[in-house]
Amino acid sequence: MVYKIKYDEEADVLTVVVAEEGKLSYAEEVGDLIVHFDEDNKPLFIEVLRASRIVPLMVQSLAKKEVSVT
Repeated sequence: MVYKIKYDEEADVLTVVVAEEGKLSYAEEVGDLIVHFDEDNKPLFIEVLRASRIVPLMVQSLAKKEVSVT
């Protein structure tokens, strides 16, 4: 699977598009992540808020095999 990744520097939001097709139905926000779903409850895209802070912490956690991100 190929993911399209976009970064909006002004908003500091990283968007990962996981599906090219589907009609946006609703979104769920959990902390700094927003997952947007279609009418069949399949994810369409994920937004990472405060991406300039969160993404480096995710990479560091992966390298250390740790899972906590604050």
